[in-house]
Amino acid sequence: MVYILFVAGLLGLFFGGEFLVRGAANVARSYRISPMVIGLTIVGFGTSTPELLVSLNAALDGASSIAVGNVLGSNIANILLILGLTALIYPVAVDGRRVWKDLAFMVGATVLLWIMLLGDGLSRIEAGVLVAALIGFLVSSFLSGRTEEEETDPEALTPVWKSALITLGGLVVLMVGARLLVDSSTQIARSFGISEAVIGLTIVAVGTSLPELATSAIAAWRKHSEIAVGNVIGSNIFNVLGILGITGLVLPIQGLDPRFLREDMPWVLGCSLLLVLLAFALKGVPRWAGALLLAAYGGYVALML
Repeated sequence: MVYILFVAGLLGLFFGGEFLVRGAANVARSYRISPMVIGLTIVGFGTSTPELLVSLNAALDGASSIAVGNVLGSNIANILLILGLTALIYPVAVDGRRVWKDLAFMVGATVLLWIMLLGDGLSRIEAGVLVAALIGFLVSSFLSGRTEEEETDPEALTPVWKSALITLGGLVVLMVGARLLVDSSTQIARSFGISEAVIGLTIVAVGTSLPELATSAIAAWRKHSEIAVGNVIGSNIFNVLGILGITGLVLPIQGLDPRFLREDMPWVLGCSLLLVLLAFALKGVPRWAGALLLAAYGGYVALML
């Protein structure tokens, strides 16, 4: 039975990601909004739902370090693991000149979080600042996201309500698929005697990033590179500003593990700057760069163990 759930999870990821990308692309065309903006917002934030739930539950259970660690680990995985694997499937195009504001916002949010964490946590006021910054990012993105492309024949477009339904349905299927895959993989790993620590560092940690992986990979495969990249950038921004902001408003985050400042934050900022470098120097992530990103992620995991 567990293997059936495993296969069902994989199918859920594939079809959920397919519907999400297709629906999001149609919404972008219907409203003449840049696919990058759709990727940064609807897709990027939507695929971060697992991280939000994990962090909220962890904070409410008094495990603030898990809440913060989940966000930092996810941001590292999004760039090194998600973009790395996506580039191996199909090279990802990123024009730094078109996304420099979004990249700058991602780096700025990371630096802001680092400064706030120097105080050994997040107060409600600091969390409010993060949420306010997120709102500002959303407003700015949509105001500047209108395209100047020629209007598409309305008859050739999928009705907006249907595109929205496909997008929402894809997101739901994606989440269910990720949950099935994580739960079944954990059971399979336990049956082989794999320790809880290894399961937590691998299956569960990567599991919350599976929606981003499936969505970015399918978007790149369908030649929607802007959605693939926007998904990663948007997810990283939402993780910092939205997830930690909302979590901190619900319950102030205190008593953090010192390793976050000493080890993980440098990795998060370094990964963000690396993405900026790839966007401007290479205008994307070719396959060889994707392989290097994966190798770097392997190095990060090895350092954790």
